[in-house]
Amino acid sequence: MQDEQQGEARAAYGKQVLKQLSQVLTQEFGKGFDTSNLRNMRLFFLAFPKCDAVRHELSWTHYRSLSRIEALKARQWYMQEAIEQGWSARALERQIAALYYERLLSSNNKQPVIDEASEKTTALAASPKDYLRDPYLFEFLGLPTQCALESEVEQALINNLQDFLLELGSGFAFVERQQRISTEDQDFYIDLVFYNFKLKCFLLIDLKVGKLNHQDVGQMDTYVRMYDQLKKQTDDNPTIGLILCSQKSEAVAKYSVLADEKQLFASKYTSILPTESELQAELEREYQLLMKNPPC
Repeated sequence: MQDEQQGEARAAYGKQVLKQLSQVLTQEFGKGFDTSNLRNMRLFFLAFPKCDAVRHELSWTHYRSLSRIEALKARQWYMQEAIEQGWSARALERQIAALYYERLLSSNNKQPVIDEASEKTTALAASPKDYLRDPYLFEFLGLPTQCALESEVEQALINNLQDFLLELGSGFAFVERQQRISTEDQDFYIDLVFYNFKLKCFLLIDLKVGKLNHQDVGQMDTYVRMYDQLKKQTDDNPTIGLILCSQKSEAVAKYSVLADEKQLFASKYTSILPTESELQAELEREYQLLMKNPPC
């Protein structure tokens, strides 16, 4: 009984300390330091004490789920599978909840378990957004993001196509560069065209150096509509368009068709790995988005 009372006292003390710490950090740094987020940060630090153990392919939402896995081998396995299979944060969370790793270990016939997990993941990834990233890291290009010309970025991506495909994620195959679409009175050229065999649709990429604007969105919207009418086959899903820009605009993203998140998307790209402060800011941005749109 005495041990239980001491345990309850320590728990109450810990909650009070966490509450006070939350108030201090919020006062000094602003939003993002409520007690629940501080608990997530602590779990993340305990699970990934070394910065080189963190992979840029995964988001803060991925790591929030991974941090709750106590077994080291299971945590490492789920992390590697999420990267290799291109799992969205939601798909990873469902696979963990379904004990995918544990069922694989205990099963003599592993293929049915793998097939079942694959079917569930495909069903979860009904939206193209689950296959697209923001931001994309092109550190393998060796180009300064802010001063490179769009043609230079495009050429560098083609020269490093294998690395580019790895960064794009699971299921993508290269189709063509500067693909021409001809209408009755004009020719249009799309920077890069890919096909995703899991989504069963084409991905059009338009490269932009500088800040995203409404003209960029309108141009991509035109490309996608033309591609659906002139190039897409009857058994293909609707074409999706991705504007890769070196600087995003929250206003354009909010007050344009990008907000629908159906066929048009915009992502930031950088050829320089983010600094610690930039990474912290990105984690804070993702956390705020998560608070506004919590997962089901």
